[in-house]
Amino acid sequence: MADEKSIKIKKNDLWKYATFVLLAIVIILGVISFKGGCTGQVISENEAGANLVNFLSSAGYSGFEILNVEDLGTMYKVNTDYQGGEVPFYITKDGKYLVNGELVSIIPEPQQTDPNSQTDIPKSAKPVVELFIMSYCPYGTQAEKGIIPVAELLENKIDFRIRYVYYAMHGEKEITENLREYCIQENEPEKFLDYMTCFLEGDGVESDGYITNGNDINTCLAQAEIDTTTLGTCMTEADSEFSVTKNLEDESSWLSGYYPLFDVDKELNEKYGIGGSPTLVINGKQVSSSRDPASYLDTVCQAFTNPPTGCSEVLSSQIPSAYFGWEGTSSTSAGQC
Repeated sequence: MADEKSIKIKKNDLWKYATFVLLAIVIILGVISFKGGCTGQVISENEAGANLVNFLSSAGYSGFEILNVEDLGTMYKVNTDYQGGEVPFYITKDGKYLVNGELVSIIPEPQQTDPNSQTDIPKSAKPVVELFIMSYCPYGTQAEKGIIPVAELLENKIDFRIRYVYYAMHGEKEITENLREYCIQENEPEKFLDYMTCFLEGDGVESDGYITNGNDINTCLAQAEIDTTTLGTCMTEADSEFSVTKNLEDESSWLSGYYPLFDVDKELNEKYGIGGSPTLVINGKQVSSSRDPASYLDTVCQAFTNPPTGCSEVLSSQIPSAYFGWEGTSSTSAGQC
């Protein structure tokens, strides 16, 4: 039986779907305002078509035959035959999502008896917890909202740091924000979580397909009492040191020809094999966790040689919503940019 991630059309509505799909695509092109899919990885047309047919079959929609697959640049169009009629489907180029008024995962999320129980997490007296994100990735913001309560609870008992994926998918504003957050952590780390709490607030208004940050950046800097002079100097120096603007302007250097490189944490990306936002690394090892505060706390506390009293605290088990805004919840931790 199809679950909540399944395709949201009934069999007798397939022809309506075919009629209105072009309108949906116009809307979704704003939502996925990047090229090559959600993870930056691109699979072949044949693989994308196979993923779609497998998904439709598992969701109870049998009888589809692939006619051909077109590369539209931002996604694949999979033309199928169903009972003598042509029905188009649109797939992100990483082959992981069906575009159907929203992004619907078509790759089953790996199931574990307890996804937060991992006996192979390296242990230490003071775990190093690094969350790799893109500042405007909706799933990166989801992960940040889940882990910030853990960082606030455990405070100096862990070495917590937000890190940045080596490429950017959400435009120049993301590169600028990545750089800003990097510098706040470098110069005034004790104020960083206050700034992020403000930055992650949202007003529910969509811009370029994404829920916008609801607070003016200057307001967040003022509320967190960030030294803007020191911040500006740091951002200028880091821009030069890591060739941030240079990489942005040099399109020939972009990942897959689509994504500007962001090299601030380049060495760590290579060391840990980072492939997308969000990725959690604890004591130098990639680990998986549901993105609710309770699960993050459980996962982090497995990395202590001797867990502190804070590990017995009860945090929310609700998965935060993707995008900005502290209100709302999600049913899945599967998305990644």
